[in-house]
Amino acid sequence: MRAMILAAGRGQRLRPLTDHTPKPLLRAGGEALIERHLRRLAAAGVHDIVVNLGWLGERIEAALGDGGRYGVAIAYSPEGWPALETGGGIAHALPLLGPEPFLVVNGDVWTGYPFAALATRAAGLPANVLAHMVLVPNPPHHPQGDCGLEGGRIAVAEQPSAQTRCTFSGISILRPELFAAAPAGAFPLWPLLRRAAQQGRVGGELYHGGWSDVGTPERLQALEET
Repeated sequence: MRAMILAAGRGQRLRPLTDHTPKPLLRAGGEALIERHLRRLAAAGVHDIVVNLGWLGERIEAALGDGGRYGVAIAYSPEGWPALETGGGIAHALPLLGPEPFLVVNGDVWTGYPFAALATRAAGLPANVLAHMVLVPNPPHHPQGDCGLEGGRIAVAEQPSAQTRCTFSGISILRPELFAAAPAGAFPLWPLLRRAAQQGRVGGELYHGGWSDVGTPERLQALEET
């Protein structure tokens, strides 16, 4: 089982904190966001990790090394700058991720989600399912949500009821086949997920535990205070 941590973004809304520190290395609760991911993935039995590098990527590699002190082995996927966005970054890293379903975690989220459960789900992912998305209740800064969840499948109707919409947590299982018709270069992940969901090929679950999209200094500070 492999996992990819998306760590290439600029973190524009977190400036000036991210002018000299890449967003995944910002600290909350005494450790860097990406270090928490590595430690918890290792505890869940996921030891082969791919980390993509973009903005200040050399600082991430210098901080994490080969991953040995976290109990993982890290392979890096350099993108340069500007980076390749979420979809392009994953597509670029596919040679490092192998042919089986893999976990993806945004490097700028903080969560208590049980990665061991996701690894188990990935091992049993039906062959016709291209992705599995972890959703969370809509946070105050994203009240409109991203998509719905109906019968364990992601629903992307044009005008779903506001009461049924949830927010994508940035945690997912993806099959390499999701990227079979992907464009070259930089592109976001969501259009691929949306297209697959319209075909009924994206599963989902709603997680009610601890989660934060650390997108602003205020949300980072709130984590420090909890």
